[in-house]
Amino acid sequence: MATIKDVAKLANVSTATVSRVLNKNGYVNKETETRVKEAIKQLNYLPNDVARSLFKGKSKIIALFVPDITNPFFPELARAVEDYSNYRNYNFVLCNTDNDSEKEIVYLNALQQKSVDGFIIVSSSITEDDLKRIKVPVVALDRIISSNVSSVTVNNREGAGKAVQYLKSIGCERIAHIAGPENISSARERFQGYLDEVENETWYTPKYVAQGKYNFDKAKEAAIDLLTNHPEIDGLFVGNDLMGAGVLNAAASLGISIPEDLAVIGFDGISLSKIITPSLTTMAQPVYEIGRRAAEMLIFQITSEHPEIMSEEFDVQLMERQSTDVREGSYDR
Repeated sequence: MATIKDVAKLANVSTATVSRVLNKNGYVNKETETRVKEAIKQLNYLPNDVARSLFKGKSKIIALFVPDITNPFFPELARAVEDYSNYRNYNFVLCNTDNDSEKEIVYLNALQQKSVDGFIIVSSSITEDDLKRIKVPVVALDRIISSNVSSVTVNNREGAGKAVQYLKSIGCERIAHIAGPENISSARERFQGYLDEVENETWYTPKYVAQGKYNFDKAKEAAIDLLTNHPEIDGLFVGNDLMGAGVLNAAASLGISIPEDLAVIGFDGISLSKIITPSLTTMAQPVYEIGRRAAEMLIFQITSEHPEIMSEEFDVQLMERQSTDVREGSYDR
């Protein structure tokens, strides 16, 4: 493998000159620059990124932590982070943590040893002590992990409330909820938005709430149990679209017609919600926009001399599809 000394020898220049060409730092006349670049190409020389990052103090690498890569929501977020990172000439590392705090710590330690420039973290298990050990900028995405960390989220509680209001508007009179994990802030906020709209209704009972753990299979099991024990339920607000798909599967297995017997609305707006049958009405997050904004915010903090804590909250939007009583003239809006 060629070294910087080999390049310098072939180009008949010093290693310092080769370094200036590689780093675009300092003056090198055009003839010498061309000679160095030709030597690099001829030798197929690849710079040692680790050495360069130690010298410059920057690796041009950012990492995204997600809790479950099998949930289609997170690959869609990751695509946005990757696109913006590449646009800004940063490399991108995706880490699947399984919401496991030990796994998160292993990734954090390993990447900091490699001089990663910053982290975008979707987590419900990282602690304040863990955050104190991170010596580079951090942005929380999808959920808030600390008041001391910048974040990009959506209006989960308000959006959930609007989902239930919509079910009421199409005639649902017994509305249940399949919730995400209690330790996840977005799930708690969506559950609270549901409660805001139903807890004063005479028909409401806590038995109308089941745990789906943001998981297809768990949501399917929860829906079968709910709909078997409470056949009067005619509307279901589901905490995310992946669980919504599980609910539709459960309804099919029970012979329940969607939307004639049961109206279902999810939350997230992932591509899956459009392609399943029936297609899923949902409160759609601007998934690409929030991923891109998190990357933009992180790179600003990396490059700023005086970074500050920033928090941004995006709105969600109702997308009417086949899983609710879509009236004539309804459309994705």
